[in-house]
Amino acid sequence: METFVVVGGDAAGMSAASKAKRDDPEMEVVVFEKGQWVSYGACGLPYYIKGEIQSLEELVSITPEEFREERDIDLRTGHEVVDIDPDERTVTAESEDETVEQPYDHLLIATGAEPVLPPIDGLDLEGVYTLGSMSDGKELREYVSRARSEENLDQPDSGPACQFLEQCTGPVGVVGGGYIGVEMAEALTANGFEVHLFQRGDRILKGFSEATSDSVCAHLEAQDVAVYLGESVIEIEGDERATAVRTEGQRVPVEMALVGTGVRPRTDLAEDAGIELGETGAIAADAYRETNAPDVYAAGDCAEVEHVVTGEPAYVPLALTANRHGRAVGQTVTGTPSVGGAVAGTAAVKAFDIEAARTGLLNAEEAREAGFEPVTETIEAKSRAGYYPEGGTVEVTLTADRETGRVLGGSLTSEYGEGAVHRSHALVGAVTEGVAVAELANYDLAYAPPFNTTWDPVLTAAKVLEGKVNDS
Repeated sequence: METFVVVGGDAAGMSAASKAKRDDPEMEVVVFEKGQWVSYGACGLPYYIKGEIQSLEELVSITPEEFREERDIDLRTGHEVVDIDPDERTVTAESEDETVEQPYDHLLIATGAEPVLPPIDGLDLEGVYTLGSMSDGKELREYVSRARSEENLDQPDSGPACQFLEQCTGPVGVVGGGYIGVEMAEALTANGFEVHLFQRGDRILKGFSEATSDSVCAHLEAQDVAVYLGESVIEIEGDERATAVRTEGQRVPVEMALVGTGVRPRTDLAEDAGIELGETGAIAADAYRETNAPDVYAAGDCAEVEHVVTGEPAYVPLALTANRHGRAVGQTVTGTPSVGGAVAGTAAVKAFDIEAARTGLLNAEEAREAGFEPVTETIEAKSRAGYYPEGGTVEVTLTADRETGRVLGGSLTSEYGEGAVHRSHALVGAVTEGVAVAELANYDLAYAPPFNTTWDPVLTAAKVLEGKVNDS
């Protein structure tokens, strides 16, 4: 009987463990997870903190007990793997009560990612938070609840948002204008906080198009979020507790600071075992997720992947990628070699009353480095038939290669519920299949007045960009 050992109990790890056990019930599957939570939706933490999700348990897809009792997986929470020996084919794990040396025939490293903490003073102060784990989410939710109860002690229940502006809490600082920063700006504002968002670069959501970034930024400001672009935070001030965020240009008093400046792959364990990292800094793996060490695989937010447009390694830490690649590893170790596939970097974000999505290659400099000559066009069109009593607008940015017309990427934004995210799925297909913009313009997309215009905004953008490509 073979043994499959998994290091890490979230998306990639538990997908691999479940698939392996399903395909080969006789295989011994052992999972080591240093925390107490497994198979949870970390992407839902901002909505838990906002109050739309009432308990952390709602973010858990499958409980540890279900993995152990129903799926017959030897899941050991509270066990941190401290050593991997590829020569002896063993891992060493430690808990409060024991040290375990576990042999393996196949090993998956799924250690995930960790928050990137910028080189600024004051990160160790009380009242400075990150949002990289369930325990982080629990602490932030407790802070929000505590602050609201203190400020609104004598007020009637006003729902998740503060209805009594003179009693609102805050101010608070959010450092970083990526997904976490934007989502937490909404979550904190909805709870009555005065939110100040600091972004080192000249725009938020830098992985999206400039047009999308500008639209989201303008909407944040319309919701009374103070956005500071081009402001590098150099210190969080305070004696014991955070009292202000200081940039090179100004000082903003705050009662709490959330640092959400991105993530990096957890690779120390792999590096110590002699497992190679790729050019992105994440663990290098082939199409089957196997590393340079035989029968040692890497998947999820600790590993790099192939990008569908460039064909080069990329670091794209997203949930679907982790689940896909984990599942593929589970199939591979049970005798059916499987690939999880390349990625397009598809992502979506909600900011108050608007939604945005992106896919593919949008950065002009990166496109040129990959051998393309990017051409970009942005259009705005109605989301539904003009005579239909509801609807709004959709803004679409498309990028194509000047020489071949190949669709390289796209970015969309719309009012929440008006279809920017769902429309991005057509662009994912175009980017993944490498179709030309003229082909995309002829996609047979669905039409009915409550859902769309005859010419979907994606088709309109493709037609406009096709003309620009042909004229160049």
